[in-house]
Amino acid sequence: MTFLIYGANGYTGELIAREAVQRGLRPIVAGRNADKIEPLARELGLKARAFPLTAPQLDGVDAVLHCAGPFVHTSAPIVRACLAAGVHYLDITGEIAVFESIMAMNDAAVQRGVTLIPGVGFDVVPTDCLAAMLAARLPSATELELAFFSPKAELSRGTLKTMIESIGEGGAIRRDGKIVRVPPAYATREIPFSCGPRMAMTIPWGDVSTAFHSTGIPNIRVYTGASPKSIARMRRIRSFLPLLGIKPVKRLLQAFVNGRSGPSETKRAAGRTYLWGRAANATNEVTMTMTTPEGYAFTVLSALAAVERLLASPRRPGSFTPSRFFGAEFVTTIEGVELT
Repeated sequence: MTFLIYGANGYTGELIAREAVQRGLRPIVAGRNADKIEPLARELGLKARAFPLTAPQLDGVDAVLHCAGPFVHTSAPIVRACLAAGVHYLDITGEIAVFESIMAMNDAAVQRGVTLIPGVGFDVVPTDCLAAMLAARLPSATELELAFFSPKAELSRGTLKTMIESIGEGGAIRRDGKIVRVPPAYATREIPFSCGPRMAMTIPWGDVSTAFHSTGIPNIRVYTGASPKSIARMRRIRSFLPLLGIKPVKRLLQAFVNGRSGPSETKRAAGRTYLWGRAANATNEVTMTMTTPEGYAFTVLSALAAVERLLASPRRPGSFTPSRFFGAEFVTTIEGVELT
């Protein structure tokens, strides 16, 4: 079985390619720029392909692991090419719009015999599996809250560009089964993480989309740990955020972060992320906490595990969240994950 990593010259894509080689895997590394992808291929002893999004080269490939964001611009042409070629698709997106569009392609994927699994990295494997575990413990739940806290987290260039791409859209929650746009830091609460209580604010995390598809719970909010000062700052500036969504402003901001890389190997190895979840109905609630490796370190492990499991599984065409395809316990198979 052969898989292709598209965006292998990016921060996360390169980490995944290097780990794949360490495991004895031989993926094809691909990207838009031959001058960037071919040196990496030579170093790792892998085959390389350079092609634009408008003309994907998927001959001889069984699956694509798509790592080049912002996915709101890059995922659709790759998904269409995978459907046309009968090639399975996975990505590491965290973008609500991308999840919703791929879930809407279920019938086309079934007809083509193709499996589509977006979000096989830190976005959204830990929270998606946590949501599924909570739903299994309280099947009648009508509310779901998920939260994560990454102390001293650093973001890669690609992650920052993706965040800038959606900066003008504000926040999002799921209400009565529908995705509703709300102001940034719309709601706050103290979260009892396993590392201690921490204030948190709502963010438009991918689970606003995926947790509904995984659990059917109609009311969903996702929080990230933030200091009271950070929350107050976000609320002060949120009325100006639509201005940052103007295309020329977004492009200027994205150019500004071009020099960014991502956390060093030392920081990836030492970092931890703390997660909490709560499912509730009118009379009962269940809560769980989880600890995972640092976000990028987790993404490397979970993305490769997802590719290997997909290629080793009987064919199940359609659009899936990670927990729906691999099961809620998938996250516990990733090294360094603890249910606490």
